[in-house]
Amino acid sequence: MNVNGTHYRTIWLRAGDSRIVEIIDQRALPHRFVIEKIATSAAMSTAISEMHVRGAGLIGAAAGYGMYLAALEASRSRTLDKRLAESGALLKSTRPTAVNLAWAVDRQLVAMAQGSTGKEKIVIALETANRIADEDAEACRAIGDHGLEIIRAISRQKGGTPVNILTHCNAGWLAFVDHGSATAPIYAAHDAGLAVHVWVDETRPRSQGSKLTAWELGQHGVRHTIIADNTGGHLMQHGMVDLVLVGTDRTTRTGDVANKIGTYLKALAARDNRVPFHVALPSSSFDWKMRDGLREIPIEERGSEEVKFADGWRGRRHLEVRVAPQDSPAANYGFDVTPARLVTGLITERGRCRATEKAIVALFPEHARKPARNRRPVAPAGRVAKLSCH
Repeated sequence: MNVNGTHYRTIWLRAGDSRIVEIIDQRALPHRFVIEKIATSAAMSTAISEMHVRGAGLIGAAAGYGMYLAALEASRSRTLDKRLAESGALLKSTRPTAVNLAWAVDRQLVAMAQGSTGKEKIVIALETANRIADEDAEACRAIGDHGLEIIRAISRQKGGTPVNILTHCNAGWLAFVDHGSATAPIYAAHDAGLAVHVWVDETRPRSQGSKLTAWELGQHGVRHTIIADNTGGHLMQHGMVDLVLVGTDRTTRTGDVANKIGTYLKALAARDNRVPFHVALPSSSFDWKMRDGLREIPIEERGSEEVKFADGWRGRRHLEVRVAPQDSPAANYGFDVTPARLVTGLITERGRCRATEKAIVALFPEHARKPARNRRPVAPAGRVAKLSCH
C-alpha cells in the first residue's frame, strides 16, 4: 500500500537496527500517520491488546515478531525455553478471537525448538517472523486475484457501470501485512480499470471502517462512501449493493465465520435481498480444530468505555467525549459469528469455495482428518477476556 506515494507494509524491522520492530500506530489514523518503535515482547503484547495493531493477519505477524523480540530478551537466560513459553502465553492472552495470534506463537515455539543455543533460536525466530509476514502479504495478493473474478463478472452483468461493494470493519491493508483480505479484490479490480464503489460501514464502537478503511481506500484512489452501521440493509433493499465482502478473524473448518460485531446482521440482510455475501481470508485464519462456531469460537468482550465514549481530532488536539449517560452500563462484544449457511463463498489464497467442510477441505486436503470433538464446556460468549484500550 502506498501512503502519500511511499510504499509501506504495516510492520517491519527498523532499517539499520534489526532489534527494533516498527509498526503503524493505527490509533492515530486517519488524522496522523505515526510510526511506533517496539523493542520488547511485552511492548508488542501491549500494542496488540490496546490495538495499536489489529486485524487477523497483522496480529499474527505482530505475534511472530513479538516472539523474535522474546528470543532476543531470553537468549542469555538459563531458563531460555521457559521464558519463551511465558512470552508466548502473554502474547496469546491479548486478543482471544483471532486465531492467527496463537497460530503464529505456536509456529515460532515449534521452530525455535530446533535450535540448541540462544543465538540459534534468535536466527530461527527472525527467519520465521519474516516468513510469516511475507506469507501473509503473498496470500492477500492471491486473494485479490481470485476475488477479482467475482467483481469482474458483476461488472460484465452491469455493463461496466460501477460495482457497489459493502464492507464492514477493516479487513484491508491495515489489518494484514499488505493488500488486505476483503479489500484485496477491490484494489485488484480498481487497478484493472473496473469501476467500483465501496459502501464503508463506520463500524462502531471503534469506527475501524470510517477511520481506517475509508482512509486506505482514499490513499489508493478508490471511490467510497462512509455510511452508518445500520444503513446497509436499506441500501440492499433498494438494489444499491451488488456484493458484500468482509474478512474474518477465525473461520471453522465447517465454514462458520467470526468477524467484527455486526457482520451477522449484514449477512442476514444480504440473504433476504439475494446479495452475494463473500468472506475473504488467508488459510492462517482457519481454525481446523473447530466445527461449531457458535459454540466454540471465543468472543472477546472489551471495555465498556469504547461504547460510552467517542474520540476525534480538533485541530491538532485529540479529544475524547462521553456520548452516553455516565451511570449507564454498556456491553462491548467485539465479534459475532455468521453461520456458514449465510455465506455465499470463501475467497482464499488457493482459490474460492463454498462455506462447507467438504469444499474447504478440497482446497486444503492436508486438513482432511476430522478433529476430535471438543468435550470441554465453553465459556459464555463475551466472558473470555475484558480488555481496555485506554
